[in-house]
Amino acid sequence: MGSALGFVVRGSTEHMKKLLALVLLALILAGGAVAFMYVRVNQPYRGYQGAEQFVEIPPGAGSVTIGGRLVDSGVIRDTTIYRAALWMTGQGRHLKAGEYRFERAMTPFEVIDKIARGDVYVINVTFPEGLTIAEMAKIFESHGLGPAASLTEAARNAALIHALDPEAKDLEGYLFPETYALSRHADASKLVALMVSRFEHVFTPELRQAAAARNLTVREAVTLASIVEKETARAGERPLVAAVYTTRLRVGMPLQCDPTVIYALTKAGRYAGNIHKDDLSFDSPYNTYRYPGLPPGPIASPGRASLEAAVRPADADYLYFVSRNDGSHEFARTLEEHNRNVQKYQVQYFRDRRHHP
Repeated sequence: MGSALGFVVRGSTEHMKKLLALVLLALILAGGAVAFMYVRVNQPYRGYQGAEQFVEIPPGAGSVTIGGRLVDSGVIRDTTIYRAALWMTGQGRHLKAGEYRFERAMTPFEVIDKIARGDVYVINVTFPEGLTIAEMAKIFESHGLGPAASLTEAARNAALIHALDPEAKDLEGYLFPETYALSRHADASKLVALMVSRFEHVFTPELRQAAAARNLTVREAVTLASIVEKETARAGERPLVAAVYTTRLRVGMPLQCDPTVIYALTKAGRYAGNIHKDDLSFDSPYNTYRYPGLPPGPIASPGRASLEAAVRPADADYLYFVSRNDGSHEFARTLEEHNRNVQKYQVQYFRDRRHHP
């Protein structure tokens, strides 16, 4: 009996040793796999050839679809590593749609963080205040978004502003100047619609009411604002410049605004960079030396400050202003005073410069 019992005990011991060995081996292998995976998810990877790689994640895409796109694009090594990193970060429900740009080796953690933050690739396009449609179109093209002609064509869709300006033949003056974050695939028509929408937001109902209180239609208010925008870049002067033209309109005095002549010449393909005395008689309804009142429509896209100045001009009775040659202007109430300012800031100033360059 004793020998038989000893055999059973020895057999059980051997079995336990083998089982423990297998468990230990499994733990070692599992630990090795975890360690290997940990190294992998923290290892930067770049499997694409070019200088950059773009990955488009469509709206509603699940984590599996997103992982497949990242792996197929060479941004993450394989789906196993992607899933491991996604599980470790807990960001599976926070990945955002959009186009993403990758231009360096990144760890799976970095890739997932980028997408979870919604760090989509955009092109920031700035349209400064006071530009025409044609000038904005050149900026559009310079950013590689499409030919200038596509934006010019899209800006002919006057229906976008019809509710505010039923007389508009195009969107001159209504493409609000601002910086827009655009995708590489930005469509000119969508951009134009966005810019008009931004104008409608900035030119608030309060500003529209202020225009109406001065017997100005939206078109007239924006036209006046565009003139103010072209005449001065100084915020503090805009209400004063608006006051000058508002007073001239009230008393029936010609606006005699050089930027309107430049706009007329440019539309006719006759502007060479300088305005000459003969140009002041150029026959165009936009020529405010030749035709009284406001021109037929805006001559540029005004910014917020100029829009506000046009409908809320300064309480001043100035009729004239002249450049001080430093970006600012000298204002005058009478022609006599204005002539003295012209003598000082134009005639004498340039005479002195000729003698003392």
